[in-house]
Amino acid sequence: AGFIKSPLSQKRLTQDSVELYCEAIGNPIPEIQWWFEGNDPNETYAQLWDGARQDRVKINATYNLHSTSTISIANLTGDDSGMYECRASNDPDRNHLSKSPKVKWIRSQANVFVIERPEITAQVTESSGKLILSCNMSAPHPSIKGHKWMRGDKLMGQDEDTGAFTTLTLEGKREEHSGVYECIYDANPQIKGQVNISVAPQVTAYKKSEHGNEGDTGVLACKNPSFPAVTTWAWYKSGHGVGALLENASGRYIIKSSGEKTELRILKLDIEQDTGDYFCNGTNSYGTGDATVNLRVRSRLAALWPFLGIVAEVLVLVTIIFIYEKRRKPDEVPD
Repeated sequence: AGFIKSPLSQKRLTQDSVELYCEAIGNPIPEIQWWFEGNDPNETYAQLWDGARQDRVKINATYNLHSTSTISIANLTGDDSGMYECRASNDPDRNHLSKSPKVKWIRSQANVFVIERPEITAQVTESSGKLILSCNMSAPHPSIKGHKWMRGDKLMGQDEDTGAFTTLTLEGKREEHSGVYECIYDANPQIKGQVNISVAPQVTAYKKSEHGNEGDTGVLACKNPSFPAVTTWAWYKSGHGVGALLENASGRYIIKSSGEKTELRILKLDIEQDTGDYFCNGTNSYGTGDATVNLRVRSRLAALWPFLGIVAEVLVLVTIIFIYEKRRKPDEVPD
């Protein structure tokens, strides 16, 4: 057996995860095992199994043409620091309880260093129409090369300062910039903090006015692009004080909602009953927000009215021409 790929040494923070990869080739296909030796001088190598360390260890292996194995460890602690060893062998006696294998296990090692995660203090302040986001690391990291600010996949700003304090300035109101921002310290390992700009729901309608035909299904929708997500959605119809609450149990209304969107479906639209204004209301821990959607229901014959109008116009013109021809005096008197 021989290694095609060996695991690489890595640095990680506590609570992070780490993944090591090993690949071996041989005939017959070799078996791969993972072993660990901690930093304690008295600690010896111990084999790792899938589900070890309170199910934080996951091992996936495939044996097709050659052997591949990946070990991943979640929610790292300081005790996970140490030497990880990938062993491979295709000797038939490799796992025999009494016989020694003729061919010894080949080994490839990698060190995992788990560093205590520094505490990052994050806050948002408002000043002169600007939002200032800041992160401050409690224990300065000696190898900081710069900082990045991210919102999802979008880069909001970056610098090459080596300090433990970093800021991001945004123009505008809090409602315009709500969301989750990450301050990223360019170091080894990379260190991240999180800044949340939270507001009451900024609910908007997908369309302010919707049209539907009588007897069809009407669909009204609202969304909440702000952070945090809506925890409770409600739909109302105008006409009874603040509005009549619409619920799934009514039979004609179907409401489907998530944290960012709500949708109201009205079955078998009725001109008299369903025409009007509908209100979608979203609530989270910071307040409520709502939007209005106007629904117009048309008769099924509405599409025929233009055609019937043209037919009526033609009939009127033919009638006028016919009457005119009847009353017109002849130019010549016939013999």
